[in-house]
Amino acid sequence: MKRATRFFRFLPFPLFPFAVSLVVLAAPPASGQNFPSRPVRLIVPFAPGGGTDIIARALALKLSDKWGQQVVVDNRGGGGTIIATELAAKAPADGHTLLVGTTTFVINPSYQPRLPYDTLKDFEPVTQIAFQPYLLALNNKIPARDVKEFVALLKAQPGAYNFGSPGTASGTHLASELFKMMSGTSAVHVPYKGTALALADVIGGQIQFIFGTILATAPHVKAGRLRGIGVSSPKRAATLPEMPTITESGVPGYSATSWAAVYAPAGVPHAVLNKLNTDVVEAVRSAEVRERLAADGAEPVGSSARDLAAFVRSEIAKWATVVKAANLHPE
Repeated sequence: MKRATRFFRFLPFPLFPFAVSLVVLAAPPASGQNFPSRPVRLIVPFAPGGGTDIIARALALKLSDKWGQQVVVDNRGGGGTIIATELAAKAPADGHTLLVGTTTFVINPSYQPRLPYDTLKDFEPVTQIAFQPYLLALNNKIPARDVKEFVALLKAQPGAYNFGSPGTASGTHLASELFKMMSGTSAVHVPYKGTALALADVIGGQIQFIFGTILATAPHVKAGRLRGIGVSSPKRAATLPEMPTITESGVPGYSATSWAAVYAPAGVPHAVLNKLNTDVVEAVRSAEVRERLAADGAEPVGSSARDLAAFVRSEIAKWATVVKAANLHPE
């Protein structure tokens, strides 16, 4: 401040107000009260129409109303979510570009050896939006009525059963690998181009089981086309309360969920991050967004940034262990 005073002392008087204004403009904002000052871009690493996109659009609509600035959903699918994540990592650190990260966000660090960003260093956690349990579903001809019976069946016939997923290293694939690892069983993975195709083959008997999201899988269970035997979350699912958890019915400690969270590029001012957390959490807990989440089989969270950071670190460590145990490598 003393240097600035000496500098101003030698300025011609007419230039003094101009110099002061430059200093004020160059100073960082003291609070996030003026944020956002323009439209906000919410990058979604999937094509339009999927569950993550639907959640993001419900959140964007609520935030647009609150902020008086449009929140634009920018779908950037492909590359195993790496394209969208890199785009967000390199965006200006002012809070006007945000990323919706999902389970793949914490799987890629161990599955993809050369990411063009650092998952922990290049992002600021804002809040976890929601999570959705997976539902373990069997073909109706499989002679197992619960998780204990199914584990016994897999152990009795190692490698005789196949399971499907929408792709290698997807959340549903690794949920299955974690189940195998924790139950001491073996089965063969069959990757598909999408959950619908995998579910069709479980129903038809070409493969024997799947860990699918509740949204995609529960209708087939309720219609009698598949047999559901457990949900993957630590607690029973709010949208399927009659279904026991896998951890209570055969594999203690088992937990795997599909989830979504909001991140900002590293370097966003703390005041802006605080406002983002407050406003996004408020939107997540609103009646409109909660109803949208429930319709997709998801449950709202609205965590603190610190809790999200701790969750992400634990998830990265967990899935790194699973990726190594399953000996998975990019195709």
